[in-house]
Amino acid sequence: MKGIVEDVHYTVDLLEGGTALYDVIDNHIYEQTLTQKNAFFVADLGVILSQHVRWRTYMSEVRPFYPVRCNSSSAVIELLASLGCGFICTNKYELELIKGFGVSPEDIILGGVCKQLSLIKHAAKSGVDLLLCDNETELRKIARCHPKARLLLQIAVAPGDGGEELAMELGSTLKDCRHLLECTKELKLQVVGAKFHVPSGCQDPEVYVHAISDARCVFDMGEELGFHMSILDIGGGFSGSDTQLEKVDGALRPMLDKYFPPSCGVALLAEPGSYYVSSAFTLAVNVIAKKVVARDRRKQPHDVVCGNDEPEFLYYMNDGVYGSFAYKLLEESIPAPTVQRVVSPEEPLFSSSLWGPSMDGLDQVVESCLLPELSVGDWLLFSNTGANSLAASDEHKPPVYYMISASDWYEMQDLGISLDTSMKNFSLVPYSLPSAPPPTTVSTPA
Repeated sequence: MKGIVEDVHYTVDLLEGGTALYDVIDNHIYEQTLTQKNAFFVADLGVILSQHVRWRTYMSEVRPFYPVRCNSSSAVIELLASLGCGFICTNKYELELIKGFGVSPEDIILGGVCKQLSLIKHAAKSGVDLLLCDNETELRKIARCHPKARLLLQIAVAPGDGGEELAMELGSTLKDCRHLLECTKELKLQVVGAKFHVPSGCQDPEVYVHAISDARCVFDMGEELGFHMSILDIGGGFSGSDTQLEKVDGALRPMLDKYFPPSCGVALLAEPGSYYVSSAFTLAVNVIAKKVVARDRRKQPHDVVCGNDEPEFLYYMNDGVYGSFAYKLLEESIPAPTVQRVVSPEEPLFSSSLWGPSMDGLDQVVESCLLPELSVGDWLLFSNTGANSLAASDEHKPPVYYMISASDWYEMQDLGISLDTSMKNFSLVPYSLPSAPPPTTVSTPA
């Protein structure tokens, strides 16, 4: 584990004048076309900065703790650390990565309610004392391996009008929380607060009402047993959309003011992950093969069908569900991409499906979308791919090219962030387009 960030260094393109994100993407596609045509990401660090500014606008009293598992790119971690975020780690690699950037153990929470003994011991050795817990077995493990731990109890969140799919499997009911608090007292551990999590798809504000009310009950029970309850973690569930953060704030604020006013001295935390990184990353993939099938044979996509039926095209890309699109396992569907080449408005669109390179029936990235007929070698661009696509354990993840606009960089400096102090591993390089720029990216209707 030693030396995870010792040799980390990344170049960030500084965009000036009229240069835009898609100019950078087009240039890297041009470079890849001359070499191996590998998939790659382009990350706009200015988007992460903008999301942080929005967070401070709507949720200024809630400190963000970023879940490292969402996207462990070193540049993202260093930028968020410079912005004053805390971090949620779930394994040794993540702990060592965060520590490598000089983050204090006090700004790290060991997440996950079921942890290996070796991980708990490693946290104790690293000085990480704030741990999540929701069951008695875990309590006894922690008491044995980390007696100085400070615990956050995870509270179960009941589904609202959004349906049963919003119910959380993890977390304890109020009755179980009472038992855990008594057990913690017996084991001479310390409970310092509670956590709940409302999924981003929840549209029912009553879920927040019940969750905060339950958290207040847990605080009252803890204080009755002599614990100093001082931290409330309101979890993740922040999608990053323009309106969702405002809606969540509107649902949370009245309840927080009622049950956890500033005068009570409780520190408020949250765990925005995809909120920060999803829209900051764009993934470019190359079409490596294509097939045509009859529309009535779509359930057997790998069988080529000859005939006069209206065709459906199957395109195979150089990245798939077993790589950067692993986040499809967490979502119902992935939106159709845009085509990088220039597409004429008169060009017909065909029913298409997109697949990864494994030829596995499970490696379907997009089930159905409308695209012009593509050729092998064409490039497709998937936006909003920053969350759960760059896992710490993936040794073969595509390269990431970082960029930031000049205006965003100046705003970052206004926040007190500089290359000399906060982000020592960054090299900022003025970006210039090649003398003969590649074709401009044109979006294709889905």
